[in-house]
Amino acid sequence: MANEELPKGWEKRLSRSTGQHYYLNVYTKESQWDVPIKPAQPNDNGDDGPEEVQCSHILVKHAYSRRPSSWREQTITRSKEEALDLIKTYREQIVSGEATFTELASQYSDCSSAKRGGDLGPFGRGTMQKPFEQAAFALKVGELSSPVDTDSGVHIIERTA
Repeated sequence: MANEELPKGWEKRLSRSTGQHYYLNVYTKESQWDVPIKPAQPNDNGDDGPEEVQCSHILVKHAYSRRPSSWREQTITRSKEEALDLIKTYREQIVSGEATFTELASQYSDCSSAKRGGDLGPFGRGTMQKPFEQAAFALKVGELSSPVDTDSGVHIIERTA
């Protein structure tokens, strides 16, 4: 099984979090645990969106996040519900004008991008976790996402370019 022949467009990868192998569609960057039986297909959703976007985000991790620690806290113990409540509060503060995205990201984001006010820089498709990518590419420049749940935690995303 060390040299199993995979259909075209698939790669076998090792999950850092579980130690199990998974299979990655090199076109869509979608992954699955089951061994693929058909060649991978590019995502034919007729999407003529941008090849690349630039976004900032605020990440609130919780106890069930992939890595429940950050530059702010060595061990994060809050529940997923508490993380979602915090992200909703930050979003309300931004929308109401009570605080800026950059201020909140710098103070409260559990991502190292907090040092840059949450700025992730430009990225293309297949770079970020799927739910994050889908939300980021669906935003218009200047638009703020609803809460987005990923393996890393709960985010709000602002598309900046």
